[in-house]
Amino acid sequence: MRFTSGKDFANRAQKAVTIFGMSGVGKTTLSNLLQDSGWYHYSVDYRIGTRYMGEHIVDNFKREAMRVPFLRDLLLSDSIHIQSNITFDHLKPLSTYLGKPGNPDKGGISFAEYRKRQTQHREAEVSALLDVPTFIGKSREIYQYGNFVCDSGGSLCEVVNPSNPLDPVLSCLSENSLLLYIEGTPEHTRMLVERFRKAPKPMYYQPQFLETKWAEYKAINALSKDEDVDPDGFAVWGFEQLLHHRIPLYKQIADNFGYTIRMRDVPSVQSEEDFTALVANAIDQTK
Repeated sequence: MRFTSGKDFANRAQKAVTIFGMSGVGKTTLSNLLQDSGWYHYSVDYRIGTRYMGEHIVDNFKREAMRVPFLRDLLLSDSIHIQSNITFDHLKPLSTYLGKPGNPDKGGISFAEYRKRQTQHREAEVSALLDVPTFIGKSREIYQYGNFVCDSGGSLCEVVNPSNPLDPVLSCLSENSLLLYIEGTPEHTRMLVERFRKAPKPMYYQPQFLETKWAEYKAINALSKDEDVDPDGFAVWGFEQLLHHRIPLYKQIADNFGYTIRMRDVPSVQSEEDFTALVANAIDQTK
């Protein structure tokens, strides 16, 4: 959704914005602020974890429970019920399901299983993003919200082709909402790497990028077998590779489909009016 001027956006009676960028730049902070101001908040990660990956996640819980004799008996007799408790602020069941490839003795899963789960996540993320127009309609027709904000996941750039003007996901999002990129800083990137080093977590990779980096990591560390890979070791190394891979993709999406604001400007946004002014300024600077 392109605008002729910042004033055009500010004066629009019903606004819809999709916010994207890497982890920690302020996507959820702004989305929560707008939600508190009366906007409908659509979380892509929440939609993935509930609508599209929920059954996979719960089946994995059950698979683990079946390994414990006490829980196995209760599960087989329908004496217990297992479910995932995903919320907007607590998405650990989703990341836990994705897992990390490598040595099973260190908590890793096979590379084949990892690729399968990555494919499931990709399909789920695409579906959740294509659901945005439906939820814009629901937010207005059912719940009577005037404005809509989509809090996209950090892996948006991995499931689209920013150089293709007809990319189905980006076309869908840009036709129905204003795409807003929060640009991070080199300092923020270094902070993310250090934070990740202390607590590695599962991530989503483009299939070809994953295959390349998996082979590269094994070669660097002289590892011939997948099961010899330290899951956290690959996760930390792969995360830094992934960040540098994503930054130009985010920028390309913004240049071709949307607008850019800076991470350093997010803390100054204390109200809906501040947000509108910031986006309006970004539009005027893009002209």
